[in-house]
Amino acid sequence: MTRHLTAGRETAPSRPGHEPPRKDPGRPRRGWPTSVSGVLARLLVAGLLGGIGILAASPLAAARSWTGLAVVAVATAAALFVYLSPRRPAAKYLIPTTFLILAFQIFPVVYTMSLAVTNFGDGHLGGKQDAITAIETASVQRTPGSAEFRLTVAERDGELVFLLADPARGLLYAGDGTGLRKLAPSDVTLGPDGRVAAAEGHEVLTVAQAAARTGEITELTVPVPGGAIRSQGLSRAYQGTAALRYEKSCDCVEGDGVVYRADPEQGRFTAADGTALPQGWKVTVGTDNLTSALTDPRVRGDVLGVFGWNVFFAVGVVVLTAALGIAVALALHHPAMRAVRLYRTLIILPYAMPAFAMLLVWRDMFNTDFGLINWLLDTRVDWLGTPSTARASVLLAQLWLGFPYMFLVATGALQAIPSDVQEAAQVDGAGPWQRFRHVTLPLLLLSLAPLLVSSLAFNFNNFNGIFLITSGGPFPADDPAVGATDLLITYTYRMAFGQQGAQYGLAAAMSIYVYLIVAVLSIVSFRRTRAFKEVDR
Repeated sequence: MTRHLTAGRETAPSRPGHEPPRKDPGRPRRGWPTSVSGVLARLLVAGLLGGIGILAASPLAAARSWTGLAVVAVATAAALFVYLSPRRPAAKYLIPTTFLILAFQIFPVVYTMSLAVTNFGDGHLGGKQDAITAIETASVQRTPGSAEFRLTVAERDGELVFLLADPARGLLYAGDGTGLRKLAPSDVTLGPDGRVAAAEGHEVLTVAQAAARTGEITELTVPVPGGAIRSQGLSRAYQGTAALRYEKSCDCVEGDGVVYRADPEQGRFTAADGTALPQGWKVTVGTDNLTSALTDPRVRGDVLGVFGWNVFFAVGVVVLTAALGIAVALALHHPAMRAVRLYRTLIILPYAMPAFAMLLVWRDMFNTDFGLINWLLDTRVDWLGTPSTARASVLLAQLWLGFPYMFLVATGALQAIPSDVQEAAQVDGAGPWQRFRHVTLPLLLLSLAPLLVSSLAFNFNNFNGIFLITSGGPFPADDPAVGATDLLITYTYRMAFGQQGAQYGLAAAMSIYVYLIVAVLSIVSFRRTRAFKEVDR
């Protein structure tokens, strides 16, 4: 066995087929930064991420949302681990995108689906205890001998608060929608009339400020055992007795000789004759909201009518804007055309202006009394008052706003078509129409097809295009819930935030249907547009 001598030292013999590992001098080993700037940069990143985490966690902790707090803690810890580690360079770029997708894509979809299986809406906004409190406080009536208070209206953290002085017992209180709490005399300053003049942590409203919020003050009730405290003017308050009271033994609400028993499936208190109290609580209803659009005759009729117009509107806007955009692009592409740059500048002006403002301008132009269109035509047509003219109006407005985009894309696609292709077709004897139909149009559609699909999906949910001009109207006298120009998205919005009452669960179910319809239309359209790829082969 041979041994190697290096600088007078004996080294172990190397085994056949095995060489000792060598260090690559060109690849320095990654480690923690030792320079001052590197350490400061990491401290800055850690402080920034920690601050964002604390800002996000504070309201969640105050609301006792432990699940949300856990999510924020895990996300903050993951971000600190990735950005403070000397390795994982790819994760440093991926983690912001991942957080944004989770926050603005995944979470809204999951939250919408969770609402769709509940009865969340007007009268079902909170839990069962919230419903009991609302029922009892809404039925409060003043009785002879009820307690009276001297009232001062104040504000705390933006919310109205009743500062109450009970001269009979010498007690001071602060009450809001959550209940009543005692105030220490050392924290309160009383005025000469016995009312609270100042209280620590509260901002007392002036007479003018309180008068401006009379409606809010009248509606505010402070729940107390057996009733609630309500205002009587701006300087007096009384403790009333609830006409309806919850009995835990029977899980029911009793009052006026009627018993309303809890119905856990509907989330409300129901009497034997089927009548129910308006205040209920949020419960899971399964697929009831999803099936009501198909089984409820009224909802099904509205949805089918809206869906038909929705498809016609989306397809009509895409066809009209594409046809006009291509036609104008072809006209300006002709060699004999002069002042092309001026014309192109004028044509793209609608596309350069804010669509929000332009839609409001179009709404005023369609006004019957002082609108520009009636003034130019010397007519008094109620453009937005009848279904046919209202639909034509929104199509015209979308044509004016949308065709410049198609014009720009078509212009670029025309300039990309080789001139020798057109010359070869002309040499073969093809006329202008034949060259357009068999050469120009297929090559244009090769570039326009994906944009037409995206335009179809956009106009299917074009909320602003409808809501800012017609608000979905005109509405029939017997059904103010659905209008002649309503799209599914505006119909869903009115279902959730309209004057007929908020039905968030049903609106969430409708949103799922809208998503599925748009997804199916997009998939089918993309499959159909693959045929244009044969032009390149």
